[in-house]
Amino acid sequence: MIQTVDETGKKPLILLVDDVPANIHVLAAALKADYRIKIAVNGPAALDLAGRHDKPELILLDVMMPGMNGIEVMQELRSRPATKDIPVIFVSADSSEQSQVAGLDLGADDYLTKPVVVPVLMARVRNILQRKCAEAQLRLAAHVFDHSGEAIMITDRNNRILQVNPAFIRLTGYTASEVRGKSPSILASGKTTPDEYRAMWHSINETGFWQGEIWDRHKDGCVYPKLLTISVVRSVSGLVDYYIASFADISAQKATEEKIRHIAHHDPLTDLPNRLHLQISLKQTMLLVRRKEEEAAVMFIDLDRFKVINDSLGHQVGDGLLIEVAHRLKHSVRDSDLVARLGGDEFVIVLTDKNAAHASAHVADKILTALSKPYLVKGINLRTTPSIGISLYPHDGETIELLMKNADTAMYHAKAVGRNNYQFFRAEMKHLTNDRLLLEHSLHEALEKGQFYLHYQPQVKPENGHVIGLEVLLRWQHPVLGNVPPDQFIPVAEEIGLIGRLGEWVLNTACAQLRDWRDQGFKDVRIAVNLSVQQLRQAHLVERVASVLRANKLAGGGFGIGNHRIGGDAES
Repeated sequence: MIQTVDETGKKPLILLVDDVPANIHVLAAALKADYRIKIAVNGPAALDLAGRHDKPELILLDVMMPGMNGIEVMQELRSRPATKDIPVIFVSADSSEQSQVAGLDLGADDYLTKPVVVPVLMARVRNILQRKCAEAQLRLAAHVFDHSGEAIMITDRNNRILQVNPAFIRLTGYTASEVRGKSPSILASGKTTPDEYRAMWHSINETGFWQGEIWDRHKDGCVYPKLLTISVVRSVSGLVDYYIASFADISAQKATEEKIRHIAHHDPLTDLPNRLHLQISLKQTMLLVRRKEEEAAVMFIDLDRFKVINDSLGHQVGDGLLIEVAHRLKHSVRDSDLVARLGGDEFVIVLTDKNAAHASAHVADKILTALSKPYLVKGINLRTTPSIGISLYPHDGETIELLMKNADTAMYHAKAVGRNNYQFFRAEMKHLTNDRLLLEHSLHEALEKGQFYLHYQPQVKPENGHVIGLEVLLRWQHPVLGNVPPDQFIPVAEEIGLIGRLGEWVLNTACAQLRDWRDQGFKDVRIAVNLSVQQLRQAHLVERVASVLRANKLAGGGFGIGNHRIGGDAES
């Protein structure tokens, strides 16, 4: 007969095995308040219940039963993997010491004699269940200790190593016997400072816990970063018994973090520091030179006519040129100086010195020489020159924004006075910058508002003074600025990308004028139109010019194209 009592699932399950109902009743009455109870009145029934999914956590087993006695049940329980670890208390009327020893030798966990004394029964059951629970926890802890992916090290109260796990051996290269009895300082790399160690031990002593990153040394000598956790095990009286340290190698994590940090702070094309890195570094530089009573120079570098190269030859050529420029800039400065790329063809150098003006002038001369040399990019020979503006800290500004703005202003002044030079910032340059901004803004409006006109300059044959043609030159009559010289507005138009539209307008207007002259009877008039370099390198230039000539019925000749600037001076 099998009977189940109190299946709440919240209490430990105890299997009572006895062929005498009165004995079962005594045991069940004593235990049912604190435990779930299952009952078996013979050996086979006990084995069946013990092998089910809802296994008992303790078996109270009568020794003397008909058929299959308790000894045989015990032997069968211990032979089966599923039941061999279930604790068993023998319950017998035989109180002899020999019988009790024999039962314990068979694998029983305890021995009770009949009649059962209930308080003794309750104490024995409670103690066995608590012990088995503790043993299960120890087995779990041992499994975690042996199979953890993190290294675990246990030291005594004097911080001497007692035990290490397999992960510790794999991570550090030391065997257990090599470190047992040693101080954990055997792992020290020398990179962690005494102050950091003092802070660590202060936390351990005050709170019983510390976690952080430190550097350790492998047995082979290599140094690696690790995430370390230390906790304290104390006795009932509060004294330290053990220190438990667990740690993991975080080299891969650190490498990933460094890669992400590098990407966030560096330009992907040239691998130079980017604008974010520049701002952080410049702020630190300003604090440093102030403390050391030195000076800093901010050098703003822009490549002359880079847009022409990039637009006409393509971005791959432009990118290749920028990479080579970055390489030359890095080799023109000291290791302590910062070279950054803001974007496009704009670079910034930050340097410090007792005399920053003298040092930056020396560097600027080196850069002018280095960047003016020919480049070979994608099989194409290129030339470009730098325009450099320099501002000094603290003389030209005490904020990052002002220093950068003033260096930019000085750079534009370097372009205005002929390019391929460097200029130190001066207060009066601010007015020139404002003029430049006005010029840029006005250029965009000039085409729509019809402010441009063409000047036809006679081309004279030296031998006889005869006029052989007319050169078409672009002029700009600004309503406020007046007649703006071509050498002022043409370079700006090139830089802001307006030169292509201006060239189109010149071509169409000049051809229309030639058609008008032909209609008036001037059949022999010849004109020469100058196109920008960007137009000359356009893929469909020939088709575009042919289309304009056809539209104006000029297929018979009298038209030529030059490669001078559309304003009149020679293109570089």
